[in-house]
Amino acid sequence: MSSKQKRPAAKAAQQSRPAEATQADKADGRRVRAGGAKTGARREPAKGGPSAKSAKPGQAAGSAAPAPEGPRPVRLGVAAVLTALEGVALAALGISMLVVGLTGSPDSPRQAETGGLTVLALAVLPLIAARGLWLRRRWSRGPSLITQIVALPVAWTLVNGGGALIAGGIGLAVVALVVLALLVNPTATEALGIAPRD
Repeated sequence: MSSKQKRPAAKAAQQSRPAEATQADKADGRRVRAGGAKTGARREPAKGGPSAKSAKPGQAAGSAAPAPEGPRPVRLGVAAVLTALEGVALAALGISMLVVGLTGSPDSPRQAETGGLTVLALAVLPLIAARGLWLRRRWSRGPSLITQIVALPVAWTLVNGGGALIAGGIGLAVVALVVLALLVNPTATEALGIAPRD
């Protein structure tokens, strides 16, 4: 065989070798991808970690509010009870106004009914605030403070009304001032998770 005939044969052999190598590389690549997918599928459950298993259904991990630590301070408990008593007193007053407006003979029945409904609606705020204070919710301090601030002018009006209203006004003023003092106390603010200002 001449040298001219050997050269085309060698070129054909060289061209066929890269094609075979490319096919082998593709096959290896498929195996690597398949292996990676398998290992990735095996590692996926580990990404969640133990916290994902312990999370409650419908609740993202880490989104739950931390539970209050330690016992409830006495000051905070007293403030919650007094705020609840204010709400109950308002509710009782609203119900009595409604009863008088519906069954009695007031000067203006419609005004008495409207006043009763308004007082009942106002009773909701201290009751919700009292429950929040008892459960040591941070948001409950604001509504309770607002209730006490609003109660002071009401107490002044009752005192100026004379008669039996004087005792009610004095009692309301005392309760409002006591709750205000309890809620601004550092012990109560720390129990509610409110950090002191720098």
